[in-house]
Amino acid sequence: MTSLAAVVLLCLSGWVTLYVILCNINGSRGYEWNCRLVTLLHGVLVVCITAYIGYVDGPWPFTYPGTKNTPLQISAMVLSLSYFIFDMVWCMYFRTEGPVMLAHHTVSILGIMLTLWLGESGVESCAVLFGSEVTNPLLQARWFLRRTGHYETTLGEAVDLAFVLLFVFMRVFVGGAMLYCELISPRPRFFIKCGGVAMYALSWVFMVDIWRFAKRKYGSKMAQWREQGARSLKNGAVVGDEAHEGKLD
Repeated sequence: MTSLAAVVLLCLSGWVTLYVILCNINGSRGYEWNCRLVTLLHGVLVVCITAYIGYVDGPWPFTYPGTKNTPLQISAMVLSLSYFIFDMVWCMYFRTEGPVMLAHHTVSILGIMLTLWLGESGVESCAVLFGSEVTNPLLQARWFLRRTGHYETTLGEAVDLAFVLLFVFMRVFVGGAMLYCELISPRPRFFIKCGGVAMYALSWVFMVDIWRFAKRKYGSKMAQWREQGARSLKNGAVVGDEAHEGKLD
């Protein structure tokens, strides 16, 4: 555990160093811009590593939860643990996130620490990391599009739709299946199962916010489309009446 703690501190210093370098290069962009670049890099790295773990290196998390951690699983968890510590401190210092996101980071940090300490359940922890971070690039893309003035475009619409659909599929359906396999398996420890329940509950809290966003955004768009359709029908009727009157003349 001492060597793992040293590696976590080393990775943490790497995230901090990267953030400082980005702030020096992109000083005019602001602190949050550079922090989100770090977040984007972490998301892409972790998604690639955990996807390889789940689909290639194994074992399959739905079938073999609670198994011993492999070196690659440990590397992925250490990388994410150090990032979550960095981002947690950053969010608390700049006060940019609400209690739900801070709770998500807290549960993630405690869950990864527990998994590393027990030396098992790394496969399902990596599966949770994959499901949690696979939507992260789209989330950061939305933010960058807003800041650059390109959000109200076709690209912005595509990113929003892809984010909502992917979040629902991964967090609710795939996450629900993963939690079910975790709970019915006799191998995972009780505290690991509790962590899975907590992460899935947080996913539903995020899901409620996303539902409100989707209802507000696409509800207003549907109203606009109906209004435009009514106007088109009305204009078509007026043109038709004018054409008919011209024939009478």
